[in-house]
Amino acid sequence: MTTGDNQQKNDLIEPEQDWKIDLFKPEDAEGVALLFRSVYGAGYPIRAYVEADLLRAENAAGRIISSVARTTNGDIVGHNALYQSAPYKKIYEAGAGLVHKEYRGGHGIFSEMVAHNIEVGKTRFGVELVYGEAVCNHVFSQRLGHNLGLITQAIEIDLMPAAAYDKEQSARGRVSTTLNFKTLKPHPHTVFLPPLYEQQLRFIYDSMDDQRNLTLADQALPLKIKTQLKTEVFSFAGIARIAVIVSGSDLVETLKNEEQRLQKEGVEILQVWLKLASPDVGAAIVCLKESGYFLGGVLPRWFDEDGLLMQKIKGEPNWEGMQIHFDNDRKLVELVRDDWQNSKKN
Repeated sequence: MTTGDNQQKNDLIEPEQDWKIDLFKPEDAEGVALLFRSVYGAGYPIRAYVEADLLRAENAAGRIISSVARTTNGDIVGHNALYQSAPYKKIYEAGAGLVHKEYRGGHGIFSEMVAHNIEVGKTRFGVELVYGEAVCNHVFSQRLGHNLGLITQAIEIDLMPAAAYDKEQSARGRVSTTLNFKTLKPHPHTVFLPPLYEQQLRFIYDSMDDQRNLTLADQALPLKIKTQLKTEVFSFAGIARIAVIVSGSDLVETLKNEEQRLQKEGVEILQVWLKLASPDVGAAIVCLKESGYFLGGVLPRWFDEDGLLMQKIKGEPNWEGMQIHFDNDRKLVELVRDDWQNSKKN
């Protein structure tokens, strides 16, 4: 079926119907896929949202938790999901949200879907924390997350290419995001602050909605342990995410080799995730700083215990294209930008 056919079928959905927000049912899958294909085309990169059988399977397995807006005629006019994308599988990302063009603007569908998603995730699926990426080419999603109690803890610089927003023509240059978190089940624990970032991280932790015992990271990297990395590449965005599972004294060499491999695949944006529950994280940060990385922020519950986001960008980030709505978020962007500027001096 072509994009034109999808659009024609989607245009047949009657406007101004009554609707309700509900948990996904298997019979909703075709409607969700049609909605995604009509808005983004059949080439949408996350196949579960454009292939009905995949969406049914992912929801049945609990890897995706979909909330939908369903009309009285059974048409699907909205979708949002919680899905697993972090190392710890009890925390879920909120995303894959969209609303039919006839039901946007003043209906409140999107905010109700996200709120429903979070509530059912907590009460029916045991989700312990939710997080979302709010784009910075406009402020709508930033305000929505704030209204639902999500707190900004990190900034992802130049995460998405401008081409991802060509249809809505809302971006010039790559688009950064704020990373926003909401605790659903408290998990107090000790985290180790790298001395190089003690003040920045204390600022971030001041706003967290859970308890942490903060202490300084004061151990060296272990000499007899080899570094272990786990990398995921998102080719359409030119980004790679590298989880440092174990840090050893060979961290610099291991990371350098991985960077060289990724550059051959066309990766322009590197993100590295470190474990703040490890007392040697301060030594690891020294290694990353020497390699040109800069601060992103805190990743609550990322490995069950907290993680730390570090970043490396090819070229100069699109700072001028960032729209930041909240004062606390602006301060965090300033800290990130200052650290990026310092990384250019190394």
